[in-house]
Amino acid sequence: MGVMTVVTRKQCILYYKDQKPGLKQQYGVSKQNVAAYFHALFENNIIFVTRGTESVIQPYAIDKRVMHAKSIISVMGIAFDYAPDRPEHIDLILNSLDRYNPETTTVLQDYVTQQCEDRTYDCYANLALLKLYQFNPHLLRDETVTNILTKSLTVFPSPDFALCLHLLPSYILSSLIPSNTSTTASHNPSSNPAPGDAPLTEAVQKLAHLNTLLSSAKYAQFWSALNSDDLYADLIADVGDFEKLMRVRIAVTVGQSCREVERGVLEGWLGLSGQQFEHFVGEVCGWGVDSTRGMVVVPVNKENEAKGTVVREEVKFDQFARVIRRAYEQPA
Repeated sequence: MGVMTVVTRKQCILYYKDQKPGLKQQYGVSKQNVAAYFHALFENNIIFVTRGTESVIQPYAIDKRVMHAKSIISVMGIAFDYAPDRPEHIDLILNSLDRYNPETTTVLQDYVTQQCEDRTYDCYANLALLKLYQFNPHLLRDETVTNILTKSLTVFPSPDFALCLHLLPSYILSSLIPSNTSTTASHNPSSNPAPGDAPLTEAVQKLAHLNTLLSSAKYAQFWSALNSDDLYADLIADVGDFEKLMRVRIAVTVGQSCREVERGVLEGWLGLSGQQFEHFVGEVCGWGVDSTRGMVVVPVNKENEAKGTVVREEVKFDQFARVIRRAYEQPA
């Protein structure tokens, strides 16, 4: 992969206004509305990049690293530990032996709170804090752990939730293992926490259930589960715009796999209806609504474009000579 240059909101708007043709065909947005459209995309954590020596600015899905109006940042790909909004003092901790110093726990906990308030995300720092909790169990804070797990849900389908989950204490992880081989929801401990479970254990089970629904693309059930228990409301309360971020993530996943979706189905997936649904689909996603057929039309992109592939394999007859010879050999 060549050099990937992250582009600011202003640069992206100017580029698409002045240079990029075919906005209506590519994104369903006119030049007059391009500023509002890309403003909405950046507000929903979609970044735009140039790749290699190309001069074309392209959307890079939704990345877990939120971009604000900054100078251009050039990176080789996007590294796992890269976070453009990471404060300098946090960066110093993560790149020194202080990341294993228990005294930095408070600093990293405050940083998690800042991520929840500012809608930023730093998986590398969050994993470092969970590792500190492993070494110093007496420092563990339930609220911080649940906030880290909730933030990691907002970047699905990345594996961040699983990475964070498996740094938790063993007594919590053991509660997620079914007691039998049944795979039904009624025997899934993550969906049915046992009465009397510790608050943190129950909270982790709830969040693991949401992650399972997202991983299984059961988006309508995700929203139903989220609205079914007051505990979910408490878990996501500290994470700013949680529902909005989840809708954008679901929309990106749908846009990568579908060309058309029934409106009723998509409403269930996004947990929206009426004017709120139309605004989100039209303004944020840039999709079209065909009211006559009751369908939502997703513009063609590199992910959802149907392309025929021809697989050709060249195997020489000599390669099968030994197999054919053995077929005619008499058994010993």
